[in-house]
Amino acid sequence: MKKTALLLPRGETMGSAVVGPYAIFARVNEFMASQGQPPAFEVELVGCEPAPSFEEGAFRVSPHRQLAEAAGYDLAIIPGFTGEVAAMLSANRPLIAWLKEQRETHGTELASLCSGAFFIAAAGLLDGKKCTTHWAYADEFRTRFPRANLMPERIVTDDRGIYASGGAYSSLNLVLYLLEKFSGKAAAVWAAKVFQIDPGRRSQKPFVIFSNQGAHQDEAIARVQEHIERHYREGLTVTGLAGRFAFSRRNFLRRFKEATGNTPIEYLQRVRIEAAKRNLETSFGGIGEALSAAGYSDVKTFRRLFKKYTGFSPMEYRNRYRV
Repeated sequence: MKKTALLLPRGETMGSAVVGPYAIFARVNEFMASQGQPPAFEVELVGCEPAPSFEEGAFRVSPHRQLAEAAGYDLAIIPGFTGEVAAMLSANRPLIAWLKEQRETHGTELASLCSGAFFIAAAGLLDGKKCTTHWAYADEFRTRFPRANLMPERIVTDDRGIYASGGAYSSLNLVLYLLEKFSGKAAAVWAAKVFQIDPGRRSQKPFVIFSNQGAHQDEAIARVQEHIERHYREGLTVTGLAGRFAFSRRNFLRRFKEATGNTPIEYLQRVRIEAAKRNLETSFGGIGEALSAAGYSDVKTFRRLFKKYTGFSPMEYRNRYRV
């Protein structure tokens, strides 16, 4: 049986990231008992304050124990939050220290749900390790923790006893993953059916809304980004952009990558594909219209890049997400 701590951080914690896993583990234990097997998980709610509340005070939870008296777990699960990152990290310094101590002293395995990855990373435990988080937090995560191997397209990562999930309700896919790993596939399949979770989801790509990646201090690169976003339908090139903004090609490539996490060409592609997505979501036109909206002229190239960034063909995407 896996002794498990489901942590309750201070601040604006996602209630669904607490209630969902807790309910699934409880029901799976019932299922295991019905099969004549011992419970799979012994779950304790571990609070960072006496009476944590969620969703702006709409729900309150009674922890089984407080953080100061909690230790020796096989697995600790850290839910995501909706608050401002700096404030959440500051308010949860004791939790971050606790994670580090449990990992290094007891070998506790750690699992983050959604933005919960920030807490593990702040403890220095994701340096050189694969991880994921909600796609909307990816830029800030990279900026704060450049040594982590962030893979924001993934819904689940597993690297040497540290697990992470993508955003919001996709964190339930990590719960299924942990069930299969520690309890067997039958328990995971049963939970997937009862809670109606698609176990086949592997990527966050279809859900990403590309932002302008402006969380940096390089004003010159910010001007390049603004130019790309206004003129993406034109025949922009790396050489042309470097010359227009008085960079050497090499310096331009280096600074753009450092500031945005993308090469200039990747950034241009993502801006164009986002334009195509908006067209497919709101228009009844065919692929030619989306192609034009994105500034492409070659259908084969457009299809390949659209699939790369969304995980779907253009028509599959339209059928799923057209408003």
